[in-house]
Amino acid sequence: MNDDHFLAHISEDEQRFQTIKEHLEGTAVLAKRFASSFGAGDLAWLAGRVHDLGKYSDKFQERIRNPNLHKGLDHSTAGAKLLWQMGYPAAAFAVAGHHGGLPDGGDPSEPKGSAKLFGRLKKETEDWEAGRQELELIDVQTPEFIKKDSFSFSFFTRMLYSCLVDADYLDTERFFYEGKITRETGQSIEVLLDKLEDHMKSFESDSLKEREEDILNQKRRQVLQACIQHGGQGKKGLYTLTVPTGGGKTLSSLAFALHHAKARGMDRVIYVIPFTSIIDQTAQVFRDALGEENVIEHHSGAEYVAEEGGIDDTNICRKVLATENWDAPVIITTAVQFFESLYASRSSRCRKLHHIANSVIVFDEAQTLPVPYLRPCVAAISQLVLHYGATAVLCTATQPALKPLFDEFAPGLPIEEICPDPKELYNCLRRTTLVNLDKISELELLPKLQDPRQVLCVVNSRRRAQEIYRSLTGAGNYCLSTLIYPAQRKKKLAEIRRRLREGKECRVISTSLIEAGVDVDFPTAYREEAGLDSILQTAGRCNREGKRTPQESKVHIFRLEGQRIPSLIRQNVDAAHIALRNHEDAGSPEAIGEYSRLYLNLKGRDAQDKYKVLDAFYRGIKGNNFPFQTVAQSFSLIDSPTQTIYLPLDEGEALVERLRRGELSRSLFRALGQYSISVYPDHFQRLYEAGALELLADGSAVLAIPSYYNDDLGLSLDPEGGFGWII
Repeated sequence: MNDDHFLAHISEDEQRFQTIKEHLEGTAVLAKRFASSFGAGDLAWLAGRVHDLGKYSDKFQERIRNPNLHKGLDHSTAGAKLLWQMGYPAAAFAVAGHHGGLPDGGDPSEPKGSAKLFGRLKKETEDWEAGRQELELIDVQTPEFIKKDSFSFSFFTRMLYSCLVDADYLDTERFFYEGKITRETGQSIEVLLDKLEDHMKSFESDSLKEREEDILNQKRRQVLQACIQHGGQGKKGLYTLTVPTGGGKTLSSLAFALHHAKARGMDRVIYVIPFTSIIDQTAQVFRDALGEENVIEHHSGAEYVAEEGGIDDTNICRKVLATENWDAPVIITTAVQFFESLYASRSSRCRKLHHIANSVIVFDEAQTLPVPYLRPCVAAISQLVLHYGATAVLCTATQPALKPLFDEFAPGLPIEEICPDPKELYNCLRRTTLVNLDKISELELLPKLQDPRQVLCVVNSRRRAQEIYRSLTGAGNYCLSTLIYPAQRKKKLAEIRRRLREGKECRVISTSLIEAGVDVDFPTAYREEAGLDSILQTAGRCNREGKRTPQESKVHIFRLEGQRIPSLIRQNVDAAHIALRNHEDAGSPEAIGEYSRLYLNLKGRDAQDKYKVLDAFYRGIKGNNFPFQTVAQSFSLIDSPTQTIYLPLDEGEALVERLRRGELSRSLFRALGQYSISVYPDHFQRLYEAGALELLADGSAVLAIPSYYNDDLGLSLDPEGGFGWII
């Protein structure tokens, strides 16, 4: 090695070297390619060209040859300062945060030692002039839309940051692993479309042709054809797909997405699902149609993350790599993963964002977008459609009234419905009749649940589900709630489906977890008072396959005497009362639209951005402008302070034993997720005081007394006194 070379990286065996110039050029080329989809290729190239400018300093060159010297040396501020001086503030933010995460902007009066960008711009940096002769810097154009307002600028900054950090990671990976890591990106959209069409032909020959006169299947074909037509002919933009439960929207929406991606030259399909409890069945449908290698799941239950030992060609798979940056043709993720990433500041969370550009994004069960974050979510979708070449599809049986919000954040952007006539489709596919029982005592309710051979009852609390379940007699009774660990819930649902198919006794008392997308078909159902969307989701588990008439498939709405409506859903219930009163058929699109408008009006504008995320970017927080880090720390779609308890039951016993021995790998915690239950702090405290919890050194909690878990009811809500373990 020539000491005159300015080095960016040295291999672990100290036999290979990458110069700063090589790394800057490699990063710049990749970043430009990534950002070209939204018109920022030149700016991304410039950011990549200067992101490691500080590595030209004498101190850094001493440190890279002797890692014990100058630890904690800042090599990113130099490039950020240069970009700021050149008039590229978004690129300055991206470069400043390419290792530590996007910083808050702060205030122009920030002191020199501040970690916020305005403070860092005043910082004296090490002399990097030795590298000036190796740099070829040019003035570049920036997209006009980022000048519109502070939110548009901040969103663009995060997307530009994504391009830079992914390019930086990939170029560094290429050097350290000498090209041994193959990032296969799956098959092309064209190939996937051919696979889907072959799958649909076999599906049609197996089921649809056998039942030519079946109205349900005729309508499913109509929905599919509408999706294919709109996908192939429609422009990029914002769509709704309003299909009643059982109308085949999962495969039809995938058909729209793939036809649209092919027609418009788009890169991938991203399917956003609200709950991990229903993601498995959608992922399996897609894998069956498109092949295992083309479908990547990325959520808390399926994050293929490399172990702490690092990346090599033996301990990491393609799916690990694909979840890092979503470089795959079909991504299935959760709303939590999707929106929290869009408002994140850490490089590991933001790295995938640029691959959302030029994608078809399907938001399944769109009515579940969380109200406290509704405005930030709609604002983000609007940005992606307006400026980043994305197409968004709001897919649901109960379409929320979001047009006023889209009109605010994306004025003039049309919203096109894919289904030709949602009202007519609803009338044809209506499979249930809603019956309002009003107030009823538990003594009156129990015979209504006990007498039918098969019945579903959905209630608002886990305690109530347990109480009603205990009162049932006979075989085939089930209780479902989040007090039952996920692996066991899956087994119970498999048993429930089998008994339903075989016509055996099957009575299920459940909380709302069964409502969104769980594929079960009961002849009758009962639903405790809730929002209209929840009532209709319960109705979607009744006569799901249309084998019975709507008149004999009743969904009974009831209020238990002596029970108060939980404050959390009070406004949902109030809006539902009005919709039920004003519409003879509460499941009609008109009733759903009125309910959604009433509910959002009752909640009010402030409740739709509870933590003032948009204000933080439009106006700053107490003088802190562009608060990327501050917002990221508070942006959490799951807004409940729960604590996790691991259960040493079944396969979880061996997993918990590994945890006790001190193993803290991310793969272990992923596996443990199937044997865990999240509880509220007061419940956690009661269990601890009863001696039911073993607290490990890393802070994890393990159920120490197995008898506090019941296979039928789940984790006890009312443990009795005892003592706790701390090890």
